Amino acid sequence: MRHLWRIYSIGWIAYSILISVILQLSDLTKGKFDLTYATQSLVSQIPAALILYCIWPLAGWLERRQTPTWKLILIHISSALAFAISWHLFSFVLMAKIFDFSANRPLSWYVWPFMYSMLLYGVIAGIFHGLRASEAKRVQALAASHAQALLVTAELSALRNKLNPHFLFNTLHSIIALVRKDANAAETALFRFSDMLRYILQTEKSGNDRVTLENEIDFVRDYLDLEALRLGHRLQVHWKIAPESLSCCLPALSIQPLVENSIKHAFNPRSQPGNLTIQTSVDEHKNQLEILIKDDGPGCNLHQLGQIDGLGIRTIERRLQLEYGAKSSFQIESQLGQGYAVQIRLPLT
Repeated sequence: MRHLWRIYSIGWIAYSILISVILQLSDLTKGKFDLTYATQSLVSQIPAALILYCIWPLAGWLERRQTPTWKLILIHISSALAFAISWHLFSFVLMAKIFDFSANRPLSWYVWPFMYSMLLYGVIAGIFHGLRASEAKRVQALAASHAQALLVTAELSALRNKLNPHFLFNTLHSIIALVRKDANAAETALFRFSDMLRYILQTEKSGNDRVTLENEIDFVRDYLDLEALRLGHRLQVHWKIAPESLSCCLPALSIQPLVENSIKHAFNPRSQPGNLTIQTSVDEHKNQLEILIKDDGPGCNLHQLGQIDGLGIRTIERRLQLEYGAKSSFQIESQLGQGYAVQIRLPLT
């Protein structure tokens, strides 16, 4: 709206030039053009332009007072009548003095300029109200966008705060179980655990939970080494990490809860060895990072998925929705006796 006055002035100048040309159209066909007459015609439009510009603050005043529609229409009709009468009288006096205008004219000659003045008022009022409505809508949309961004940020923070205690509780539980079996292994596990805590604290301290896939994989390796102290030969991990994917960024703690879910449901309940596959790749055609976490545990049917998926799984899925929207995907595949697999696709950043 900063350039409104400039645009308004240019519009009136263009309109005045057009009027002066139309008034001398017959002379122009004969190759004549009266510059003095054109200048007088241009100057005569200045009072109308100044008066009609007052509609802008009037529209703002009516908007701030939240004037009912019927009252707004009534105010503008009254203002249009006042403008048309005053402008018509002004034009009559101006023409009488400058152009030696005679008042002996048919009534229709007076009615049409009067109607034209009211129409001109209506057009300007409509444009001004439309501009104010558009600006109000833009400000409202901007405020809604900021509110949505704050809501997403708050929810992401809440989700991250859910994951950290969830991870701490489950890991400490595993260490406690290990203490009862092997004190030396428990001590080693505590050192591993301290490295993992340092990783979590660093992401929180930076205020940005985005990390490289390489850092996240190192964190998962520490977690699996800790779990291997408890599970021993039962935990067989297969790493299929594409080197080009290690520099990709993703939210911290995006993979570990998925791995933990497999440990909980595929390895803890059984005594025989099991396989856990962690695979990453980059799809350059789709510009996506692909992550696959797969185990060969008992699996489940589709009806059980909602009951088996824990807090970590649901939280990660929601985080990805908030962070990336439709650009990401989170897919779970599982059948009884055929293991459990989670595939994540994220846009490359």
